[in-house]
Amino acid sequence: MKNLNDNTKSANTEVIGKLNELLADYQIFYQNLRGLHWNIKGIMFFPLHEKFEEFYNEAASIVDEIAERILTVGGVPLHTFSAYLKSSEIKPEENVTDGQEALEVVLSNSTHILSQLNEINSLVGETGDEGTIDLITGLISSTEKRVWMLKASLS
Repeated sequence: MKNLNDNTKSANTEVIGKLNELLADYQIFYQNLRGLHWNIKGIMFFPLHEKFEEFYNEAASIVDEIAERILTVGGVPLHTFSAYLKSSEIKPEENVTDGQEALEVVLSNSTHILSQLNEINSLVGETGDEGTIDLITGLISSTEKRVWMLKASLS
């Protein structure tokens, strides 16, 4: 088993950079979920209010895992909202109250995260960093399931 610290500094720097981008996206995703949870209205209020809470609690845990992984591989995790906004491709959503629109936001954010996870998985697969591979493959599986469930609910 190869340790990331055995790899070149360039590969390590690239992995840390990608993990920080993922961290930034997850932080914005988390905040989007909080806003959707707070602001949802209409006939789907009760089930969506609960589902968004479930999603943001899961996202908060994942944020912590990603940040700790960055530290484990020798990096410094981003930790300011200005850094998250600068690094994230996911944009903050404001005043979304409609259930359909809210689900579309979560699907779009989740699809972006899945794409990013697959990109990191390819990169890390070449480095032999088993800890990061384990984290990312677990996140791919849970994100694929969330995307499937969201698509099914929007059908």
